[in-house]
Amino acid sequence: MPKYLCVQRSLPAADEQKPSPAQMQEMYARFEAWQKQFEDQLVDLGGRLGEGKLVTSSSAGDGPFVEVKELVGGYMIVEATSLDQAIEVASACPGLVRPGSGVEVIQILAE
Repeated sequence: MPKYLCVQRSLPAADEQKPSPAQMQEMYARFEAWQKQFEDQLVDLGGRLGEGKLVTSSSAGDGPFVEVKELVGGYMIVEATSLDQAIEVASACPGLVRPGSGVEVIQILAE
């Protein structure tokens, strides 16, 4: 079955507010339900990304490049029969698709 890389992307957001502790608890409960619902398709839940550097043919330096952590918030790998099904799985993840965040779903091609 094909695999898809799901990359959480930061998007410009107007007045994004942080959720309250009660809202976070509700989101975690919805996340656990989502994880159970799609457990057969979630190959690697990935996670958030930390520090990194852009490596080019000339050097590994700090810039003037946009830092990956400013663009990519995290990733996961989903197994699905089609791109549409992978999008369905990713877009159903609580908190992943919201103001200020989106997900890019890309098929991983096997050689």
